[in-house]
Amino acid sequence: MSSEDVVVLAGGTGGAKLVRGMADVVEPERLAAVVNTGDDIEIYGAHVSPDPDLVSFWLADLIDARGWGLAGDTFAVMDALRALGVEVWFNLGDRELAWCLERARLIAGGATATAALARLNAAIGVRTRVLPASDERLRTFVRMSSGWQSFQEFMIRERAAPAVEGLEFRGAERARPTQQVLEAIVRASAIIIGPSNPLASIGPMLAMPALRAALERCDAPVVAVSPIVGGEVLKGPTAAFMSYAQLPCDAGGVARFYEGLLDGIVADEAPHDPHLRALQIDTRMDDAGARARVAAQTLSFADSLRS
Repeated sequence: MSSEDVVVLAGGTGGAKLVRGMADVVEPERLAAVVNTGDDIEIYGAHVSPDPDLVSFWLADLIDARGWGLAGDTFAVMDALRALGVEVWFNLGDRELAWCLERARLIAGGATATAALARLNAAIGVRTRVLPASDERLRTFVRMSSGWQSFQEFMIRERAAPAVEGLEFRGAERARPTQQVLEAIVRASAIIIGPSNPLASIGPMLAMPALRAALERCDAPVVAVSPIVGGEVLKGPTAAFMSYAQLPCDAGGVARFYEGLLDGIVADEAPHDPHLRALQIDTRMDDAGARARVAAQTLSFADSLRS
């Protein structure tokens, strides 16, 4: 690969794992993670940005074994709120709450979300650029039989159980990708779409016209890593969203969702598409070695598409 940027579009656990694998095979200064902000929520006086924080905690090797939050965190504040009669449906550990409160304070003081996250990441030693896709408000809403709810309410309150009947990225038409995001895309030698939920995690970013246009006209190869493994989704409600979009829950369905953007796809079962180059590998990332292997093979594949 060249000395230019490697850009990973990420959201959710799959995207965060791939970014962590990339950090083992790419110098931190060359790696940029462009991360979904559609899941953000303001709660308890804090600004919670789940996907950028998930990527950050993975990069700092601070992620909890449960797959979210900080390892070894305590929940004294949540317990105290419950004791006061507060409905605590969104659980935040004490240290993670401090992180999100500091983000809210920085933003209230005039910092952008990008600048606030950079400051937080500097405090935990993250050198990779973790870039919120936009500093402007963009929120994902899901419609169920009971009506519209924010993505966090759908995921946590409803446990992602109801059928998805609608999906909106509110603010996407007005939201703009940050200058840092656009510059990373322009400089990129490879752009990798992580094995994230295509609709709910990558969809909010692609719904911003300027970001999608930047990907369409970039010189770098764009490669997606499928989140479907062995015909199944390893984590999260990807299958429910693919069903809503009337897309098959396989690598072919993923490729169809990204139609017009991709130069190639990485999957454990290659799609039957003669017009799309595919790399068929084991895409499971259960440990550090597997994460680095998938990252290295994906980058090598992307490099082959440049010729």
